[in-house]
Amino acid sequence: MYHTIVTLKKGEGRTVKAGGAWIYDNEIESVAGHFEDGDIVEVHDFDGYFLGYGFLNRHSKIRIRLLARKREHVIDDAFLEQRVRNAWEYRKATTDTGCCRIIFGEADFLPGLIVDKFSNVLVVESLALGINRLKPRILDILKRVLLEDGIAIRGIYERSDAKVREREGMERFKGFIGDSFDTKVEIEENGVRFLVDVQDGQKTGYFLDQKYNRLAIRRLYKDKKVLDCFTHTDSFALNAAAGGATSVLGVDASELGCAQARENALLNNMEDRVSFQCADVFELLPELEQRGERYDIVILDPPAFTKSRSSIKNAVKGYREINLRGMRLVKDDGFLATCSCSHFMDPELFAKTLKEAAHAAHRRLRQVEFRTQACDHPILWAADQSYYLKYYIFQVVEEL
Repeated sequence: MYHTIVTLKKGEGRTVKAGGAWIYDNEIESVAGHFEDGDIVEVHDFDGYFLGYGFLNRHSKIRIRLLARKREHVIDDAFLEQRVRNAWEYRKATTDTGCCRIIFGEADFLPGLIVDKFSNVLVVESLALGINRLKPRILDILKRVLLEDGIAIRGIYERSDAKVREREGMERFKGFIGDSFDTKVEIEENGVRFLVDVQDGQKTGYFLDQKYNRLAIRRLYKDKKVLDCFTHTDSFALNAAAGGATSVLGVDASELGCAQARENALLNNMEDRVSFQCADVFELLPELEQRGERYDIVILDPPAFTKSRSSIKNAVKGYREINLRGMRLVKDDGFLATCSCSHFMDPELFAKTLKEAAHAAHRRLRQVEFRTQACDHPILWAADQSYYLKYYIFQVVEEL
């Protein structure tokens, strides 16, 4: 069926055999047949045993992304529709579908493809050459599947502007797929309204992966003074106000983010309790400590400090520093919510870093809860890249 056969070296392919989707360039013994980068190829183990079908791309160190494991599979529209339907049915069963991630790459067996739904707008990110070729067909199928549930999509915007595209031999792209539309989209999350800028906001416009983590801490906010660091468009900050916080300060280095945050505060009539400051969090936190500021709850939701294994040491320093400073600003018996969204900062290393920060700050941490990303970003076991978000809620107590 597929005319190119890729054979792995003896002893390689351990990740794929364990359930993962990636085969690296150094695992391949031979490629037999005529192909173009992005084509679907047949993958065999060293002894000829069939392993699956996947996209081949010589520009990428991830040489093959596996798409199907059964020999009888045919990668046609019926196959793609089943993948899309499975993804949508999973979201309907597990999450609020008003705004959610409908397709999460490898975890939905469509490697390299992200599709977020904000009300009746889709935002797509395509990170692999092979899936990029199938993207128009997948999006047409998805629109049809959603329409069956009465959801008419009014527009699609592509945010394939991540640098990783270049490592796949693709140019970065950002723009409308189809007709243009107003790219400020209103959504509701946990009863709070947000305007999402799908064109100029970070990533796809809004971080849906923290939806239920923002809700998890809401019960602690009543009558509290809150500091929300790396607030972006103020999603944690407005959830704090909705939970009854008396005052919330949101901090972000982005002027655009702070402007959007103020707009969202006005949208929810929370501007009297929520304020924003455009500043570097690493510089501001020591200043707040010197001024004697203290907060009932401090939230640390930084961007990924590392996107590769090679820079993990510097990332650890950053996470340790920001958490040390944050802990010092929490009142005795107050609370700290702290996160890492870097896949390479694994749970054990993140916990170790927090322990070191607490020791340096002379504070004790009483764990309230540990959480990961929202269920519309499912963690597929054996596909390690699908697990990236670590989120702790601690009570911070004085060291005795």
